[in-house]
Amino acid sequence: MPASIVSVLRDAQNIVISTHSRPDGDAIGSQLGLGLYLQAQGKDVTFLNSDPAPYNMEWLVGADQIQIYDGSLAQLEVLQAADVLVVVDTNTVGRLGEVGKSIRNAPGEKVIIDHHTDPETWFDHTWIRETASSAAELVYEIIQEWDSSMLSADAAQALYVAIMTDTGSFRFSNVSAGLHRTVADLIEHGKLDVSKVYGEVYEKRSADAIQLLSKVLSTMKMWYDGQVGTMGISRRMLQDIGASTGEAEGFVNHLLTIETVRAAVMFTETARGTKASFRSKEDFEVHKWAASFGGGGHRYAAGAFLKDDLDDAVRKVMAAAPKYLPLADDAEGSDSGATSQDGELNDEDAAYLESLQKLQKKFRSI
Repeated sequence: MPASIVSVLRDAQNIVISTHSRPDGDAIGSQLGLGLYLQAQGKDVTFLNSDPAPYNMEWLVGADQIQIYDGSLAQLEVLQAADVLVVVDTNTVGRLGEVGKSIRNAPGEKVIIDHHTDPETWFDHTWIRETASSAAELVYEIIQEWDSSMLSADAAQALYVAIMTDTGSFRFSNVSAGLHRTVADLIEHGKLDVSKVYGEVYEKRSADAIQLLSKVLSTMKMWYDGQVGTMGISRRMLQDIGASTGEAEGFVNHLLTIETVRAAVMFTETARGTKASFRSKEDFEVHKWAASFGGGGHRYAAGAFLKDDLDDAVRKVMAAAPKYLPLADDAEGSDSGATSQDGELNDEDAAYLESLQKLQKKFRSI
């Protein structure tokens, strides 16, 4: 499969590369790694996203080339002139955000490089492997098929960051011996100081981010006899602190450090609704749970977006948990940490739990 993608890219001159809205490390790293490599091959590359790179990815070489889609005539002309349009780290037009429909409607050939389940079928060429650790791993295989001697230090660094972030610094179950050999090659190509790279990504949080983490931790709830944990970020929190949602990257993983927790959900309220980020340990698969709310992803890491405020989104998602997780039949809905999502004591817990139980009965009957 990489050979066919190489053929398409080799024959193209004008190439647009995009990724999903609210991009993470794999999205940005894969996009830049591929784009910098193609630029070294003499291609004209445009990076076009719906949202900016997260703050801890802005230091990567090429990040300043990323354009934010605004529907301008100049951008539409670039899309119309593109020989090939490449989408990395997502597989649906909806996840691309504002730029999605324009990419789909552009006349050029469409290529997808991704590791998520259930791809849409409008792409002309696909390189998808759900067992891959990251989209960057697949980009690396394309480069290996083409000519790895042309892989620059900057491109290698971007791909390394992508793999590091999507594997939880190489600790998730999607890490294999083969992946470590890939990473070793990237370190050699980039002459990388891996300690410095880690520090750039994870050790340059702002004071606002730490203050936000403090507030978010205070919203922690334990559900179903401690098997599921949730936390939430309200719009009020962000406004009061002056922090951005990008600064909450990785917060959900704090819940998985709790011994009893098998699945965790981080809820982030926006002006349009609430984003739910699902994470789990190996015996609890969360992708079908997320898919029930129109989302998707991997077995142990997925996401969804609900057109509800924060508290309603929490109620709906947690009520559906018994349908999709291997919970004990007698597990209680919520047993501790009764706080509102603003981190204050909730005086209406009884009504809250009553509504939850009603929703649970509804989902169990489906």
